[in-house]
Amino acid sequence: MVLATLPGIGERLMKRLDDHFGGRDEVMQTLQSGDISRIAEVEGISVKRALQLARQVHGTDGTFLATKESERLHSQLIQSLQSFSSCSATSSRMQMLMPMHDIEQRRTRCAEMMNLAKVDTQAYERLQMIFKQLGHARKPNQRYERVVVSRDEQPEWASFVRVLQPSPSEKWNDYTVFKTVTWIGNDGPDEVPPGWLVLPANAEKEIMVPEYTIDWFKNNRKILSSLIQLLQWKQEWKGTLHPVLEQIFASTEGLEELSALVSMLGDAGDIESMEHVRDSLWKTSKSLEESLNSRIAEGMETASLDLSGSDMLAALADAATFQRKLAQATENVIDEVLQEGRKEMAEYLQVTGINCPHDLYSSSWPVKIKRPTLDQIDAELERRINDSRSEHLVRSSRKLAALKPKCEVALRTLIEHDMWYSISRWSLHHQAELPELVSHGIWFEEGRHLFIEGIAQPVSYGLGDVAPNGDRQPIALLTGANSGGKTTLLELVGHITLLAHMGLPVPAKNAFVGRIDSLHVLAKSGGTQSAGALETTLVELAQVVCNDTPKLILADELEAITEPGAGARIIAGMLRAAQQQTKTTMVLVTHLAPAILEAYGGSGLRVDGIEANGLDEHLELIVDRTPKRNCLARSTPELIVRRLVERSSGSAKDVFTDILSLF
Repeated sequence: MVLATLPGIGERLMKRLDDHFGGRDEVMQTLQSGDISRIAEVEGISVKRALQLARQVHGTDGTFLATKESERLHSQLIQSLQSFSSCSATSSRMQMLMPMHDIEQRRTRCAEMMNLAKVDTQAYERLQMIFKQLGHARKPNQRYERVVVSRDEQPEWASFVRVLQPSPSEKWNDYTVFKTVTWIGNDGPDEVPPGWLVLPANAEKEIMVPEYTIDWFKNNRKILSSLIQLLQWKQEWKGTLHPVLEQIFASTEGLEELSALVSMLGDAGDIESMEHVRDSLWKTSKSLEESLNSRIAEGMETASLDLSGSDMLAALADAATFQRKLAQATENVIDEVLQEGRKEMAEYLQVTGINCPHDLYSSSWPVKIKRPTLDQIDAELERRINDSRSEHLVRSSRKLAALKPKCEVALRTLIEHDMWYSISRWSLHHQAELPELVSHGIWFEEGRHLFIEGIAQPVSYGLGDVAPNGDRQPIALLTGANSGGKTTLLELVGHITLLAHMGLPVPAKNAFVGRIDSLHVLAKSGGTQSAGALETTLVELAQVVCNDTPKLILADELEAITEPGAGARIIAGMLRAAQQQTKTTMVLVTHLAPAILEAYGGSGLRVDGIEANGLDEHLELIVDRTPKRNCLARSTPELIVRRLVERSSGSAKDVFTDILSLF
């Protein structure tokens, strides 16, 4: 599929798509995934347009849904299916379920998932818990302080980092003003400055900004848990795999390291330890000085200096001699304490790999630690932290970068699996079954309308070549009681036809559906139309009934477009034209059947009737919702008036009683 060939995709829109998604491949993957909300983020693309583009990529142009009412019925079905989706990504993906010609793969997927529900309930329920964690992988949306310096353009990083292209005269050291730099290509520094990455020109894109790859996994940790759970389940499994589980487990191939790598996200133990040492170095040094001085003072409490008379006379003559004797008496205590101090400082620095300097002290009493020495240790810690952080980022991102595209594919695949899983849940709830596809007509046994409150009364109905003997006429008038279910039956025929052409199960015990190219659902008109509107409507009707393509027409009280007498004659003429098209099937709900039959002339026009047999104890109509063949059922105004007589009082009751007497 070439996006530029789709209707309405010009160069400007194509550029906006490329810029937003960072490349043509990402655009196609998003459209194919059905992530409508993300597509609609692009400037100039509404949600409706995003849905249209995604459907076009999936090979459906919408011509099957030939009228607004057909689109309404389809939208109803999609919403019903979406109510069983495990996650929002699956719900969005379901909008791609359009009627299409090649549906065998869809039918196979439905059948396999429904079979899993029957043969392994435990595995089926476990899948739902996993699918609930699913979602579309999201890109990080923050900017990073890293600067990418490359003589080649790097447009994919422009929205995440600052990208600079050095001039021929510029060298790497011209960019040392920046703290975090990725230098790409030749002429980089031999000794890498702290916080820098130096990469060859052909380096992997994910390594150039390692923070981005790390954050992608952090941001998508929740949805990646679905893959991790599947990997664990796959390792636990023993015995023969159901084909569905085999396909689902196969989507995790090559991701065996995912669990370990995700669990290590943010784990930079050595770096954190060095940062702790750096941050507490001066405070620790001050505490060490105080501790050493305290220990020396305590040690000197037991020290003594023995002086003879001659020693005292010598000290009076030469103070240096006394100082030497005094130093000798205290030397052991001070040296021992200073050695302890060096040992403690070495232990403190051990985690950083820095050796304790021998010239640690500037004064032995009172003990003073050299400030220049601490400055050197601090600088070395900063260098090692930056180097370790860069190495950690690169090391982690290299491992994760190899998994990222596999994770993206696996997540899209699982969302696809979850769609069929959700459809199977919908099917089990509605006791829906896959229909048999035939060449012409429609027939279903115990079909149930999906959107009736309470328990829908099953209906068996059909017409065309696939129907039982006696019901094979391609066109039928549907007559009968008000509120008897004529429009409901019309919608049920439309639902079953749509679902069958979407490759999905239908709400019936058994069904046969003929393949068609378009569904024309014509809703009840709001009233008599003006001359211009009536002319437009008649032209559209004529084009529909005269078209020789395979189609199903479901029309609800077309006579309302004009006055009853003219309406009956217009409909009769349309029916004559429709009878000439052997690939057309049609059901027409009408209250003008006698007039239509008279205007039609001849015989062979089938009339079905839904009859009301009175009122029950709650004054509700008693109706057999399954139409009777060759039955011209009358409407029920008499029963409606009788109900009004029972429910009204006073003068209104007198009026309705008088009207009832006129029937």
